Amino acid sequence: MILFKFISTGFLEPPEQRSSVLKSQKMIPQQYCYPSLFIYGHRSSGKSHVVNVLMKELELPHTTVSCVECISAALLFEQVLLSFFGCDAAAQLPRSPSISDFVRIYRQQSSQFPAKQTRFIVMEKAELLRDADANLLPALLRLQELVDDNVSVVLLSEIVWDKFRPNTGCFEPLLLHFPDYSKGELQQILSKDCHPSYSAEFYSSYINILLGVFYTVCRDLRELRHLAALNFSKFCEPVAAGKAKETETHKLWKNIEPHLKKAMQTVYLREVSSVISLSCKGLSAHTHVELPYYSKFLLIAAYLASYNPARTDKRFFLKHHGKIKKTNFLKKNEKTSNHLLGPKPFPLDRLLAIFYSVVDSRVAPTASIFSQISSLVTLQLLTLVSHDDQLDTPKYKCAVSLDFISAISRTVNFDIVKYLYDFL
Repeated sequence: MILFKFISTGFLEPPEQRSSVLKSQKMIPQQYCYPSLFIYGHRSSGKSHVVNVLMKELELPHTTVSCVECISAALLFEQVLLSFFGCDAAAQLPRSPSISDFVRIYRQQSSQFPAKQTRFIVMEKAELLRDADANLLPALLRLQELVDDNVSVVLLSEIVWDKFRPNTGCFEPLLLHFPDYSKGELQQILSKDCHPSYSAEFYSSYINILLGVFYTVCRDLRELRHLAALNFSKFCEPVAAGKAKETETHKLWKNIEPHLKKAMQTVYLREVSSVISLSCKGLSAHTHVELPYYSKFLLIAAYLASYNPARTDKRFFLKHHGKIKKTNFLKKNEKTSNHLLGPKPFPLDRLLAIFYSVVDSRVAPTASIFSQISSLVTLQLLTLVSHDDQLDTPKYKCAVSLDFISAISRTVNFDIVKYLYDFL
């Protein structure tokens, strides 16, 4: 309701004036909307859908810009001018436009084509703006003032404003939070994907079982929808075979329980289907996973620490180590491949030292890096082998195969074979 008031009327009025303002459509063109709105919430909480539906239903002039697709400010400026004023306005941009070029052209076009009502610029994945030019985000937040036009910028983000705000300071947007769906809301939404061959009550009971297992660890609607589609065939298997009825929930639960436990180990990993897995020529289905960028390098560093002797770290990760031949640090009893002996435990400080050596950019040792290590342990890609009382020096083992880590390395253009002692 707050978002509807913001978009439809341009300001937040008292409740007693709400109905009269909404009825008075003639007031809307004369009212300037708030310069910028920051909408935040976790992924799949309905931010983009609600905003886009409101724009279309109210027939408001708007343009939706994906910060993933617009990899440069030039593409952003071009899309905004193209949507509001046409291709002739966009053609006036120089080859490498600055924010002042964009403001100048926008002011010229808005004076020729004044806004009859608020123009909205909707920025999806707006957190990527933090990596753009330092003056771009502050300029967008007060674009209304710069171009002297009835325009408002709506930023959609998955992070809170405190982590978004530039260090140099900027105009504070109006904040609006989209909370996560409750369990009941997820039940209603997921139940709408009912399979046509079965009753709505049967599919709803399946969703209830699914949420009972995954709700404590996953609130992502898209991930839950993926899990529901992936495991439904196993749930209705006894019904299709005539071994159980749709109302025999206990039998159905016993049949699907092991499959849900297996899926719990790979939640968020998005294992590919068996058809795609067969085309991998024997590679594990875990080869195709979605991991954060730095988590991939942490896993690579863990694999190197597990299968390389500690004394070889100087040979692989120190730039000015000189010429060191393999025979110089071979021991007499070290004739067996480390890959045949299996992974060896390594301390946390060695893992981080290798990680900072192999990652291709400077990374500060923040809490995010340590939380990603914990996530890898939770996903069973790393194994914690130290005792509970050894909190100061935890030790880990890498729990993935060579095929798996090779596939992960290819996604970040890292040749892991060159850093493995067994392949020297």
